[in-house]
Amino acid sequence: MYNAAMRRRQKHRKVRKYIAFAAVFIVIIVGVFWKLTNHAHRTDSAKSAPTQTVGDSNIIRLLAAGDFIAHDSVNAAAKQPDGSYNYLPLMSDFVPIFKQADIRFCNDPILNGGAQFGIAGYPKFNSPTEFVTDMGKLGCNLVNTASNHSFDKTQGAITASVDAWASVPNMLAVAGENRSQAEHDTVHYFTMKGVKFAYLAYTTYSNTDAPVQNNYGVNIFSQSFAAQQIKEAKANGAQIIIASMRWGTEYSTSVNAEQKQDAQFLADQGVNLVIGQGSHELEPVQQLTGAGGNKTTVWYSIGNFLNTQEPPETLFNGLPVIDFDAKTKQITSMQFLPTYMHYEWTAAQAAADNTNARTNVHIYLLEDATQSMIDAQQLHTTIDAQKQRMSSTLDADGLQIPLITSKQL
Repeated sequence: MYNAAMRRRQKHRKVRKYIAFAAVFIVIIVGVFWKLTNHAHRTDSAKSAPTQTVGDSNIIRLLAAGDFIAHDSVNAAAKQPDGSYNYLPLMSDFVPIFKQADIRFCNDPILNGGAQFGIAGYPKFNSPTEFVTDMGKLGCNLVNTASNHSFDKTQGAITASVDAWASVPNMLAVAGENRSQAEHDTVHYFTMKGVKFAYLAYTTYSNTDAPVQNNYGVNIFSQSFAAQQIKEAKANGAQIIIASMRWGTEYSTSVNAEQKQDAQFLADQGVNLVIGQGSHELEPVQQLTGAGGNKTTVWYSIGNFLNTQEPPETLFNGLPVIDFDAKTKQITSMQFLPTYMHYEWTAAQAAADNTNARTNVHIYLLEDATQSMIDAQQLHTTIDAQKQRMSSTLDADGLQIPLITSKQL
């Protein structure tokens, strides 16, 4: 009986030992498997994560937004019960987007003189000063004001507009319209991550019903004026020169001969980046070689941002996202974040061109648009068609600029 009990205890000990060994083996196998799969997960995440961020001291990210236009329906959408204006809710989706860039270029092609000059939309623009204030709240910090509409009113309205921009905090530079000859002649500079930038802004023309009233109110492009300013910028140590150009044929996706000539001239002078506007529609991007062997990137037109125009090409545009290497002072990547400018009206209102009937004015990321929204706007197009147009336009010179979503910024 004792021997039988001993044999049973020994047998139980062996079973427990085998179980213990099996448990240890299972733990080891699970641990090895966890390490392998977790390593693979980290590797995949690293591959998909962006390699360049705004927090990277070596990368300077520039984001550019096209025309901000205070059409009558935009003003109506922004007007508050107390008579003030608040434009920020119309473009609120882009506040976090702008925060992801160091330099946020915005184009303000209208006068912003306030109520004293009469609030008006097309064809003779003058916005409330809140339009400027809210562009600042959006995040704009590099602004062009030179436009074919600069003399829609008087020099007094230009002066009031410049005053409005001067009150916006945290600006890198605002250029284009001026209160004096000294301001007209000034080259604007700012430093970002140790790199000194020069910023120039011009319009190549003024509307026939808004003739130029003096020599200083707006920067009218000429080769002699631009060459003088670029020479001064270089002499003052500018490492990257950005030029804003109001030019081109309105409502055209094609680049005209004058644009090409002016672009090559700017390249020959050593400008690094040209940001164009004026056609209200997206135009091709080109890389030119200057006379000194330098490379100049030209975005001929970045189209519209906030507006209520009618052709789909004026409503489906986007934000160029351009990264500079702070060490080499060269552009390392370019992307394009598509946008969609929404409003609603009925087919009958559209047929009658009852522009004041437009409601629900708001600019969205294109990724957030739906076909029902586009149909409510009477646009007779599709999201895919507009994406295809953007891609073919951007890549017309072979640069292959990708369309991205906000998650890929």
